[in-house]
Amino acid sequence: MSLPKQVRIVEVGPRDGLQNEKQAIPTSAKIQLIENLVDAGLHYIEAGSFVNPKWVPQMADSGEVFSGIARKQGVTYAALTPNLQGYERAIAVGANEVAIFAAASEAFSQKNINCSIAESIARFETLISAAKKQQIPVRGYISCVAGCPYAGKVDPNIVAGIANDLLALGCYEISLGDTIGVGTAGQIKQLVEILARTIPIEKIAVHMHDTYGQALANIYAALETGVSVIDSSVAGLGGCPYAVGATGNVATEDVVYLLNGLGIEHGIDLEKLIYAGNTISNVLGKPTNSRVARALSK
Repeated sequence: MSLPKQVRIVEVGPRDGLQNEKQAIPTSAKIQLIENLVDAGLHYIEAGSFVNPKWVPQMADSGEVFSGIARKQGVTYAALTPNLQGYERAIAVGANEVAIFAAASEAFSQKNINCSIAESIARFETLISAAKKQQIPVRGYISCVAGCPYAGKVDPNIVAGIANDLLALGCYEISLGDTIGVGTAGQIKQLVEILARTIPIEKIAVHMHDTYGQALANIYAALETGVSVIDSSVAGLGGCPYAVGATGNVATEDVVYLLNGLGIEHGIDLEKLIYAGNTISNVLGKPTNSRVARALSK
């Protein structure tokens, strides 16, 4: 299959990128990051998370972040919401899209959200029902699609089953998360091909972590299957608090550089994107994880 002509980038840095940071990050810095990303041309920003702050304290100020953003028309400001209560908090502060999450591994599901995969999906029924009434789009994440830190390999057919369940519930798109970054190009290609037997390719997105340095190769493999939605995190921020040793998401700057080289449209200004990544990295007091930003910032 030929490569897509255009790709939509889902920027997860303000949520998935920052949630793992132990130091206190000023709310103003989070707002500035989101506004810098929008200025760079990103149209989809995962701006916060309405999970229990006891579990993810870094996201405790998500309400203030959403309330403080200078909104730009045509931009999606999305929130991760684990349940109806989280959904209602997100909508109250103006989230115009929400994301829900399930795991492809029973062991990860139990350790992450203390319930089985089937129970986790059933829990979302009331949330999706409320979202349908309010015409709020719901995106679905599946974590550990290539491997689980507790149970090892994951059967791609299980991933496909969960994806179909989430779509049947009402999710418009499924993002395949390689949470611990163990996937390889051949494995990701096979996984997408298996899902594409029952799911339209335009409803499949990829969310790659770079633990083993395979994220860009995996994204390229997904592009070859026709996937045209890529999740990424500016400056390569992030990890997973429940997956020991999992390093950050693939850097948005590196994805943009890859897409530029392939002649694939994305609408993002690389220079402004690097500025956004370097600015938040300075706040965190550490260098950017983006290879491209490092190379172009010398």
